[in-house]
Amino acid sequence: MTRLPLPYDRKLNPAVREEYPWQGRYLRVGENIRMHYLDVGRGKPLLMLHGNPTWSFYYRNLIKAFSDEYRCVVPDHVGCGLSDRPSDEQYGYTLNDRLDNIGHLIEAMDLDDITLVVHDWGGAIGMGTALRYPDQVKRLIVFNTAAFNGPVPKSIQMCMWPGWGDFVVRGLNGFVRAGFQRGFADKKNVTKGLKAGYLAPYHSWASRIAVHRFVQDIPMTEEHKTWRTINAIDNGLAQLKDLPQLLMWGNDDFCFTPEFRKRFEDKWPDAEVHSWDDAGHFVLEEKLDEIVPLMRDFLTRHPIERNQ
Repeated sequence: MTRLPLPYDRKLNPAVREEYPWQGRYLRVGENIRMHYLDVGRGKPLLMLHGNPTWSFYYRNLIKAFSDEYRCVVPDHVGCGLSDRPSDEQYGYTLNDRLDNIGHLIEAMDLDDITLVVHDWGGAIGMGTALRYPDQVKRLIVFNTAAFNGPVPKSIQMCMWPGWGDFVVRGLNGFVRAGFQRGFADKKNVTKGLKAGYLAPYHSWASRIAVHRFVQDIPMTEEHKTWRTINAIDNGLAQLKDLPQLLMWGNDDFCFTPEFRKRFEDKWPDAEVHSWDDAGHFVLEEKLDEIVPLMRDFLTRHPIERNQ
């Protein structure tokens, strides 16, 4: 069997470790492929799914806020964060692969009574998971995201261009760095420590493979391999309308604009909605002090009954 490289968590510097102090675990999701995840606290699980180009670091403050009452399960998608970086020959890097990975995690950990917490690509992955596991998923908490095909900013489309996309995303780490410039309504929130945390696992060409593959997996035409998967999730969203839903949105998002939020509202007319004009894509970083009490109140008002 091929020898696996050292886990990426060996490479986090002390300053990042101070913000992200947990020792994670690894789950094999394929031959010689390990997915890193955090499992912190006890109680009903909050399964938190990140997007691109973030990693489980995005949810660090929610873990600190809720792990006294809930079991916070927070994976790094394959190729992201502290998970392994398989080659294209070893792993498909498609939405279907992501759904299979999260399904493997749910089954391996025997998770039930799940509250899904999603952001960015975590939305499509999370909603697809909810449709695959309707008996296990009981509540939905949704930050800026999509689970349907929609308009893609030109700057993101450019990252799909052969050659140019490789140079910008994998060579210059431009997709991660652009998030600091375009993902925050107030640039004062982009601290040195925050930058260090998000940049930590994406320190080389090889370590940025999933950042680029996530971009390339955005379907622009019906011929794209992921178009049908997202379209099926979109068509299935109405099946989730009876679950308690909490939508929290940064309206100053160049990618997932308020129009994306309204599409969720159309699907889920009873959803509880909160939005901020002075927050961007990284809404959890900019509005944490307001989001935590809103989440706590939502979870309290929508308890999961034992026989639900």
